[in-house]
Amino acid sequence: MYLYKMGFGMLDVSIGEIQKNTAIFSNLTEAVQVIDKRKNKRLAIIYPVDSHSFIESLAGKYKNTIKNTELDFQQIKNKAMQIAMEDKYGLSS
Repeated sequence: MYLYKMGFGMLDVSIGEIQKNTAIFSNLTEAVQVIDKRKNKRLAIIYPVDSHSFIESLAGKYKNTIKNTELDFQQIKNKAMQIAMEDKYGLSS
């Protein structure tokens, strides 16, 4: 099995290697990029379930600025609407 690292922290694996050894995915610790060597195309990126948070990667530099909350979506939506109405019409609660 030939897994090789690209410069940006991701392992590359070809389709043939996956067909030979599907155990590659049992203990993933970092992202794996599936490539087609004949066409020289990237087919898929597979992330480990437990060790990669899409939220953190998408949030980028803002991931530590937003605090977690116990409110549900409807409560957050109502609070945002209340604040918007207070700003727009000068109301206070």
